[in-house]
Amino acid sequence: MATAYVMRDEAMKQLVLIFCLLVGWPGPGLAQSPLQHVDLTSPDMTQAEMTREEVMAALATASPEQPADFTSRKLSGLDLSGLDFKRAVLRSARLNKTNLTGANLAGAVLDQAWMLEADLTNANLKDANLFQAQLLKATLDGADLSGALIASDLTGASMKNTRLVGANLSADMRNQSMGLMRGVLASTNLDGADFTNANLSRTKFEFASMKGVILEGANLMRAEMGGADLTGARVTGADFTDADMTSAKLKDLIGVADSNLEQAASNLNLAFRK
Repeated sequence: MATAYVMRDEAMKQLVLIFCLLVGWPGPGLAQSPLQHVDLTSPDMTQAEMTREEVMAALATASPEQPADFTSRKLSGLDLSGLDFKRAVLRSARLNKTNLTGANLAGAVLDQAWMLEADLTNANLKDANLFQAQLLKATLDGADLSGALIASDLTGASMKNTRLVGANLSADMRNQSMGLMRGVLASTNLDGADFTNANLSRTKFEFASMKGVILEGANLMRAEMGGADLTGARVTGADFTDADMTSAKLKDLIGVADSNLEQAASNLNLAFRK
């Protein structure tokens, strides 16, 4: 009987985690985080139930056509650097503080994964699904997320020189019945990141460092960029319609004449030097 209660309690924890990820906030304003509803020090969030060798064994018998399934597996703190995940399914997996440097996660399914403070330096995440993943304070310097779906929380992350060409961080307003799901990159270091042709509509960049960032051809409609530092950004062809750039640093920008940034800035009475 005791075992049954333990299993029931664990199942309830899983349901609460998934609900928090989907909703993002239980009330109006969208100001809180699902992290406020989760004990980040619990074994569920900090321990691993597999070893690197066991992960490698599972990947050895997998293929991109028949990927390994690590759904909800606890892999926190492991050294999984350099591994080829072959489009693995890591839905709701725990990867907190996991070393994934140089790993091949191209096409991987990482929706609702927990990757707090994970190290993804130089990882390949092309076309990965990171819908509602939690990547707060993660390191993605030099990683490639081109074409990826990133309606994720990357608050405080380091994404210096990260490639996000054609990535989708936008909020799909047709599918927001359970809360605003979008890319959140508040206070994130994005210096030198490449967002060429990315969909950044309604993405949150408040107080992000975006020095030298490439925004050519990017959709920034209604993006929240208050307090962001865009010094030296390349903005040719970017769409800033209704973007909020209150107190943003708009200095030494490149390609202003070939974007609508000047008009968007004037609507907010912002001044910048071309």
